[in-house]
Amino acid sequence: MSEIKIPEFLAVESVLKDSGLAVTPSELHGLLTGMISGGLSLDDQTWKPLIYDYTNDGMGWPDSAIQVGTQAFQSTIEELTSEKMALSLLIPDEKETLMNRADGLSEWVNHFISGLGLVGLKMDNASDSLKEALLDLEEIARLGIDEDDDLEEQEDLFEQVLEHVRICVLTIHAELGQKVHKDASKTVH
Repeated sequence: MSEIKIPEFLAVESVLKDSGLAVTPSELHGLLTGMISGGLSLDDQTWKPLIYDYTNDGMGWPDSAIQVGTQAFQSTIEELTSEKMALSLLIPDEKETLMNRADGLSEWVNHFISGLGLVGLKMDNASDSLKEALLDLEEIARLGIDEDDDLEEQEDLFEQVLEHVRICVLTIHAELGQKVHKDASKTVH
């Protein structure tokens, strides 16, 4: 697989605003990641109508927005299906205030859960680890930063929560997400 990088937050934000779309980069990426983790087909374009319905009343997006959405979609598939077990989140970076980063994470997590719903997540046969991961994410979505508390301590806690979100998402994807099928002809016998 080629290395497709997740687009930069500010670049995505600019394209979405210029396109007149009322969705943030964090919301878009959380939604895409939730749909992929929930079992959305990885090799077709079914994600586009779902995103159009959810973010733009069913209307298509301008080409520039489709390009950044496609890049985010492809880079997320690459990360979730690689053996590295890594996941980048499209949220404001360390240059932003802790409040903005926490808001971005909350948006991301809320829309990740919505993305799971868009692809029809059924909890009937879900494992205990999936149920626990989803409950943790629901709790994280409600967390906030208290400006009166020690911000250095809150920064440390934020980093721990961020890592826990990644683990929860990888847990959910491992159970529900589609796997990339490797070329069987390359198997050594």
